[in-house]
Amino acid sequence: MASEKTNPLKIHHLRPAPGAKKAKTRVGRGEASKGKTAGRGTKGTKARYQVPAGFEGGQMPLHRRLPKLRGFNNPNKVVFQVVNLHTLAELFPKGGDVSVADLVEAGAVRAKQPVKVLGTGEITVALNLSVDAWSASAKEKIEAAGGSIQEA
Repeated sequence: MASEKTNPLKIHHLRPAPGAKKAKTRVGRGEASKGKTAGRGTKGTKARYQVPAGFEGGQMPLHRRLPKLRGFNNPNKVVFQVVNLHTLAELFPKGGDVSVADLVEAGAVRAKQPVKVLGTGEITVALNLSVDAWSASAKEKIEAAGGSIQEA
């Protein structure tokens, strides 16, 4: 009795929804809906069989016009302008506070670009530098001379 009331779902009873099964359009099979030219129009390269996707009508294709194997340019790369310690010693013999603006004014670097101090050379005066970056050896030599370095 219980089995008569419940109808269990069975795989052999499953059917696709009405309209879900549609026959594939067979093109180029007689003069009917998509017959003869098969929807490609008449003549011309696009009407022919198997023209490569990148074919440009005999013109040198884009993939052959572009330069090859030339690496990659990182758009986010930060290029620092470098200033060595011996340059700072020449430009600021009295010491004191030195900022990026002072370095631009002295002609050591260009404006609107990050500045990095490197430890090449010696420094004897106490400089309080305010720059974007520095090397460990530069920081060591500046602090040994009685100066300091901080981020601009």
